[in-house]
Amino acid sequence: MNMLEWVFGKRMTPAERLRKNQRMLDKAIRELDQTRVKLEKQEKTLIQQIKTSAKNGQMGACKIQAKDLVRTRRYIEKFYGMRSQLQQISLRLQTYRTNEQMMQAMKGATMALGSMNKSMNLPQLQRIAMEFERENDIMEQRQEMMDDAVDDAMDTGVEEEGDEVVEQVLEDIGIEFNQALGETPTTIGNPAQPEGKIAQAVGGGGGGDIDPVDNDLEARLDNLRK
Repeated sequence: MNMLEWVFGKRMTPAERLRKNQRMLDKAIRELDQTRVKLEKQEKTLIQQIKTSAKNGQMGACKIQAKDLVRTRRYIEKFYGMRSQLQQISLRLQTYRTNEQMMQAMKGATMALGSMNKSMNLPQLQRIAMEFERENDIMEQRQEMMDDAVDDAMDTGVEEEGDEVVEQVLEDIGIEFNQALGETPTTIGNPAQPEGKIAQAVGGGGGGDIDPVDNDLEARLDNLRK
């Protein structure tokens, strides 16, 4: 502690002075509220006393108490006005204090941003970004090649197996695979049966001794012709 601080006291910062004045204003507002509450209680007491004096016919005392009631109400109104003014000053100090805190925060943030900008190497960041983009493109190309290879491996033999399934289905209904791809046969099952007889069986105009299996085969044959 130097001589000036010992004589005049420690020098306060603006923020400390604001806090001190804020505490003083808050204390004054609390004292005003306490005094106003006492006056309001006194007002109620005076009203009751005036009613009692009026009932007892004591008009002189009633007038004196009425004057006291008027003065009490005026002081209550004055305390309300004083409290409003102190509250206004307190809010203004609070605004200044908030601005001071915001300025200090902005100052710290500016220093931090400045140090970060100084430590940031822009050419190095650009080089890293270019390398990342190149490696990412290489990875995508390799992934596409792997996907194509997997698809080719999975599709091997699929067409042949599909042909075998179709041939098996056609054999199940009595039609050979080669005939299904080429000319459609005119007879099914019984080669000696004439085509007209088959047509009659399909149309339902023949006799009742037609095999239902032949009818089903003839219907499938018509579908293949279409």
